[in-house]
Amino acid sequence: MPRRTDINDILIIGSGPIVIGQACEFDYSGTQACRVLKDEGFRVILVNSNPATIMTDPDFAHATYVEPITPDVVARIIERERPDAVLPTLGGQTGLNTAMALFERGLIGVPGTPEMIGANAEAIATAEDRGRFKQAMIEIGLAVPASGIAHTMVQAREVVAEVGLPCIIRPAYILGGRGTGIASTPEEFESAAALGLAASPIGEILIECSIAGWKEFELEVMRDCVDNCVIICSIENVDPMGVHTGDSITVAPAQTLSDVEYQQMRDAAFACIRRVGVETGGSNVQFAVNPMTGEQVVIEMNPRVSRSSALASKATGFPIAKIAAKLAVGYTLDEITNDITGTPASFEPTLDYVVTKIPRWAFEKLPGTSGVLGTQMQSVGEVMSIGRTFPESLQKGLRSLELGRNGLGCDAAEAQLASLTADDLLAAVAIATPDRIFQIAELLRRGVSAEQVHAACRIDHWFLDQMSQIIEERAVLDQIGFAAMTHRQWKRAKQFGFSDAQLAWLWHVDELAVRAAREGAGVFPTYKTVDTCAAEFATQTPYHYSAWEDENEVRASARPRVIILGSGPNRIGQGIEFDYCCVHASFALREAGFETVMVNCNPETVSTDYDTSDRLYFEPLTTEDVLNVIAAETAAAGGVAPKVIVSLGGQTPLKLSGHLPPELIAGTSSASIDLAEDREKWNALCNDLRIPQPPGGTAIDLAQAFAIVEGIGYPVLVRPSYVLGGRAMRIVHDADHLTSAMKELAGFGSLGKEGGLSAERPVLIDRFLEDAKEVDVDAIRDRTGEVLIGGVMEHVEEAGVHSGDSACAIPPQTLPSWVVEVIERYTCAIANALEVCGPINVQFAVLGTTAFVIEANPRASRTVPFVAKATGVPLAKIASRVMLGATLAELRAEGLVRRASDHGHVAVKEAVLPFSRFPEVDTALGPEMRSTGEVMGIDTTFGRAFFKAQLAAGTLLPTEGTVFLSLADGDKPAGLVVAQRLRDLRLGIASTKGTGEYLERFGITVDQVVGKISDGHGINAVKLIESGQIVFVVNTPQGRGGRTDGEQIRKCANAHHVSSVTTVEAALAAVEGMAEMVGVELSVRSLQEYHQS
Repeated sequence: MPRRTDINDILIIGSGPIVIGQACEFDYSGTQACRVLKDEGFRVILVNSNPATIMTDPDFAHATYVEPITPDVVARIIERERPDAVLPTLGGQTGLNTAMALFERGLIGVPGTPEMIGANAEAIATAEDRGRFKQAMIEIGLAVPASGIAHTMVQAREVVAEVGLPCIIRPAYILGGRGTGIASTPEEFESAAALGLAASPIGEILIECSIAGWKEFELEVMRDCVDNCVIICSIENVDPMGVHTGDSITVAPAQTLSDVEYQQMRDAAFACIRRVGVETGGSNVQFAVNPMTGEQVVIEMNPRVSRSSALASKATGFPIAKIAAKLAVGYTLDEITNDITGTPASFEPTLDYVVTKIPRWAFEKLPGTSGVLGTQMQSVGEVMSIGRTFPESLQKGLRSLELGRNGLGCDAAEAQLASLTADDLLAAVAIATPDRIFQIAELLRRGVSAEQVHAACRIDHWFLDQMSQIIEERAVLDQIGFAAMTHRQWKRAKQFGFSDAQLAWLWHVDELAVRAAREGAGVFPTYKTVDTCAAEFATQTPYHYSAWEDENEVRASARPRVIILGSGPNRIGQGIEFDYCCVHASFALREAGFETVMVNCNPETVSTDYDTSDRLYFEPLTTEDVLNVIAAETAAAGGVAPKVIVSLGGQTPLKLSGHLPPELIAGTSSASIDLAEDREKWNALCNDLRIPQPPGGTAIDLAQAFAIVEGIGYPVLVRPSYVLGGRAMRIVHDADHLTSAMKELAGFGSLGKEGGLSAERPVLIDRFLEDAKEVDVDAIRDRTGEVLIGGVMEHVEEAGVHSGDSACAIPPQTLPSWVVEVIERYTCAIANALEVCGPINVQFAVLGTTAFVIEANPRASRTVPFVAKATGVPLAKIASRVMLGATLAELRAEGLVRRASDHGHVAVKEAVLPFSRFPEVDTALGPEMRSTGEVMGIDTTFGRAFFKAQLAAGTLLPTEGTVFLSLADGDKPAGLVVAQRLRDLRLGIASTKGTGEYLERFGITVDQVVGKISDGHGINAVKLIESGQIVFVVNTPQGRGGRTDGEQIRKCANAHHVSSVTTVEAALAAVEGMAEMVGVELSVRSLQEYHQS
């Protein structure tokens, strides 16, 4: 069937901020959909609250709304834009849930309203409603685990009496397994069922008999409007059932199914998508298989492009989201051409390699978490690796994680396990944790049988056998020794995935010596192509992975080329914002005539789309792998080495810059990068410029740290060098705290195992400036010395809260204009002194009217996308052109550099925190970043923009009810303003005794004063929150302390889904926003309107 002509305007609902379970894979899918629908001639309308996405760039849609994704807001956009259709299947669970809410209001999917394309409301409800899905599967003869549905705790107890324990609780309409749990005892069941009911938007849970320990599989399915169905990819979990698939190591294609079992599963997936009624597009069907009998059961289905769809797309090279968008507007699979092979999209991909996905967690950022993996997803990112065999692919994936591991052991970090006995390790592998894979390797290395290991961890024998082969090869290599290696032995070692760094550690030699000896033996990597067809057809798209074979598939080219090093796996502190910069660099440099080469290992990103760059290498971002790509590209260009961009992908490529040939670095030199990081050189530079900075110094051990503190006094800010996201950063108030902070940076502390302290990586210790206002500046300097100030951002929270966790505003709202001008002058002077050529981010703390410089980072910052959306100036594109030699004057003449739009609007960036997943974590903000994503609010005033940002972040600001106040002594004066505004808004106030007495001293009455929690009797804050009497909490921490009342209040609010703020500055901004929105309807406006000239 040809493209539909009865629709013209299509609204795409995005997925909003990056959260656990819903990350930047939906930027990848949304970007593909926007591009293809625009190319097809449709008018595209997009709503997404996340400014760090490529899809929210105004170029990708005709009308781009960076607005909260709530039913009310999207309804206003529909009223304003009058779309013909709504596409909800590319925005994750957020897109589906929002679409269903709109459908239930009669605003879409019913006659006279925009049509739902991709999947209609009936299909979404059938797949997402656990009871309906179970019944649908039974109707078509597919097996499901024994189960029952409950909407109340009374019903839940009745169901579990029939199903029995252990059981698994699965809420309906949830994301990333939120609220899911396994219960083995009545007490665990009561807790898990209550959590599940609270997590489900419709208050529904499925209680099913536990099949923990079974094997888990996923099939990615596509269907068109004439009922053609294809399987894009099969995926197998290494971890057995009981670990959320997003937290499991997974492998594609499936490795342990027989052909008969696979065909049975394939038929079941087709039957499933047809019965559910997904009319067009992609779906993900999950199965469990009993390893003893081969019995198969259907677990669940996602009637949309999912997290696994991104993995399947990158694993196969098949552009699932792009094809899904085309199917949604009427095309059939046989009418769509696969860009890579030129064959119809109805051909199922075939893989002649093994893909491994490994999650990355952030438990070190969330003290109090158990670190135990279960049915709720907890990982914040993932890597993907491609190898000819599973051992090669696994080892590449492990070294891609950037956690101080060079592969499956054979590195310094394995010493952590040396003190554990075999029995200790067997007990440890019975519990799923991020370290389980390394514990298994250690058991196999010690000679514990695979049967014993399997009995403990339930991981399939095939995977254990593959890991045993790695361990056996290691023993052989150790026996041969460095000097005796032959060409054949080098090649075999590399085909097992051993990195040069692993071999260097094994043989106690330098990594570069290993590289030289290997190359001297004539062993170099070759690069194969991901072609979707196992080389059955000729392919055009250069999407490569390394192998150690004979034929190299990198095509020669004489065009000038540039390698862009990506940012690796998403993590707290280094996320989608840096991928945004890398993608823009590729776009801008391709337009300028360069051949762009992307190197990255993150399957969720737009940067690893096969058509973002001229060439893509899906490789680890390590010294060895990057040098190999440089060598391959140099050879393909006839010996002309490419330029390499290291300053857009965050700290990952920046740390590599010192290991790459200096003449290849594009833009700011590695020497300038080091100058900004080296504390002594940096201090001298600031002294020469007469720019104030807090007193401090550097230390590599505790004695040096104490010596510095003796000179500058407490409190101090302790932070490692060469890290992002405030990694291991602490505000230290006394000697004991300083001692514990330094321990984290050495040995096997949270940062120590990633490199520890050394003269090259010292800890920075500065006097902490209490009550200072923090300011960020993003700028670009060209080779002539001209500096472009991209944006000056004033933070809402005072210094002490990491900039990534603080709300910030453009333009600054409280700083005098002359202070802003001074900050801009300081920024220009620093950029010139560092001889920056490209982007730079400078952070300041303003105390009174004095601006102290905190640090300068000669690289792109996480605020670059926000600044671009707020001002309309494409900073990442400008920076990439400048790094390759263009001047700002030349780019101004081209029209790329333009004046920031100024239509009287204010933009506010707000952090999105992961605390709803971790009720055991204190929600108080501090100097170490803990947010997973961000949103933007944009409107005519700060108050309205801040209100929108809170709404988009999921913080519900109250319009009625009682607010609880508990303020630290230093925050009580500002608390008077907060309390008065709450009274003006006719909200009730409850408080602690100290806060209540202070407020009443100044004439503000408190409705209820509560006692201390530690007293154990009477009414206290926790009881008020648990009983539903509190709608909002303002609780600011009182210095340091252990399990204080404040900590228990914050945790209780988090556990009961009561919004809270933990700084008085955020409380002031919140009441300002609430006051401005009284009696005012929330307005919406597209970015194109904000930035029109």
